[in-house]
Amino acid sequence: MRKTLITATALVAIAAGAAFAQNAPTSSTTPPAVSTSTMDSKTTAAPVAGANSFTEAEARSRIEKDGYSDVTKLSMDTNSVWRGRAQKDGQSVSVALDYQGNVVTQ
Repeated sequence: MRKTLITATALVAIAAGAAFAQNAPTSSTTPPAVSTSTMDSKTTAAPVAGANSFTEAEARSRIEKDGYSDVTKLSMDTNSVWRGRAQKDGQSVSVALDYQGNVVTQ
């Protein structure tokens, strides 16, 4: 009888510990990203300098996907950010595309 009571007490303690572990709060050290464009934004400080692997055609397509048209004069600057001109809402604007895929109007 005593062995059964000890076993039952141990099982209850294990089950309580497992239930507590499932309800333990979690924390994140990474703040959520804040959108700076209409699509695919990954950072708050766009355009971000970095090793850009987009080709000119891919950059043009990504910018157009973000709602711009007539993308022209695309060139990569010294920070590896694609920069050019485009039309949006009937206005000619300067656009930039960084290595993370952020499209911003400047």
